[in-house]
Amino acid sequence: MYKIAVIPGDGTGPEVVREGLKVLDAAGKKYNFKYESKIFDFGGERYLKTGKTLDEKDIAELKKYSAIFLGAIGHPDVKPGVLETGILLKLRFSLDQYINLRPIRLYNEAFCPLKDKKPENIDFVVVRENSEGLYKSMGEFKDKGTKKEVATQISYNTRKGVERCVRFAFEYCRSRNKRKKLTLCGKTNVLTFAWDLWDRVFHEVAKEYPDITIDYAHVDATTMWFVKNPEWFDVIVTDNMFGDIITDLGAMIQGGMGIAAGGNINPKGVSMFEPIGGSAPKYTGKNVINPLAAICAAGMMLENLGEVKAGKAIEDTVIKLVKEKMKSLAAGKMGYSTTEVGDLVVANL
Repeated sequence: MYKIAVIPGDGTGPEVVREGLKVLDAAGKKYNFKYESKIFDFGGERYLKTGKTLDEKDIAELKKYSAIFLGAIGHPDVKPGVLETGILLKLRFSLDQYINLRPIRLYNEAFCPLKDKKPENIDFVVVRENSEGLYKSMGEFKDKGTKKEVATQISYNTRKGVERCVRFAFEYCRSRNKRKKLTLCGKTNVLTFAWDLWDRVFHEVAKEYPDITIDYAHVDATTMWFVKNPEWFDVIVTDNMFGDIITDLGAMIQGGMGIAAGGNINPKGVSMFEPIGGSAPKYTGKNVINPLAAICAAGMMLENLGEVKAGKAIEDTVIKLVKEKMKSLAAGKMGYSTTEVGDLVVANL
């Protein structure tokens, strides 16, 4: 019996979560697992009513769950950064979800913006450090509001944080067992403190994995190769900021935000799974948003919990629908409503 904490969140989050739970129910019946869920109202509406994001009591309760299924965080009436810092980052940091795992896989070349690229050319995974770097919110203003103003933002990287991320990437690359190639994505020529640490740790840990081929690419070069030669990549490991940027580019080459799912992983604790597309408030309540990213996130969650057959079955079903049924992966252009897409997944599972 798995305990799933469900955070529908803002905008279209509740709509895509609804479809994800629909598919989870069907998968549970077919693959003989049970779960119970509880809805948590963390998000913009709660903040506007109470002024609260997350407190320590909320975190303590979430630690009792097997996993968290998240819809989206982001409300047009709340200042940018408040919910993201107070909910998303607080969840990641407080639950020590130090890995952000982003599979980037093309299901149908018709939806790829790149010329002549096929599913076999775009099939890689980004392992993003998820708890340090620039996202620690460390820094200061000096002489704020004056012409002498200086704003400092610190990229905070610890040996422990870097090493556990790098080691996870090597283990993941080995278990993925495809090209067995791990690429470090950084900026060693300019960011000479943080990336000196990353580079040293990467090469030290690599000695323990002689079966893994390693290489390095600057982050700007990585974005070029994503577009020109995505087939070069198998697994990429990088820091928090660079990972945030390159995974959005990855989402575009795999077909768009409507298909992009991710996991915030604590290998020994509570992990959280989500579509990465955001709350998309302009589509709220219209039943037109693509729920496949949330459904794929539910599949990732099951695999993480050990229900590997069920998780793979969900992804295989999504692949089938994307290849055979969907007119587009964009909101309002799919040829089906949000609810109908969820129903299609259930019917074909």
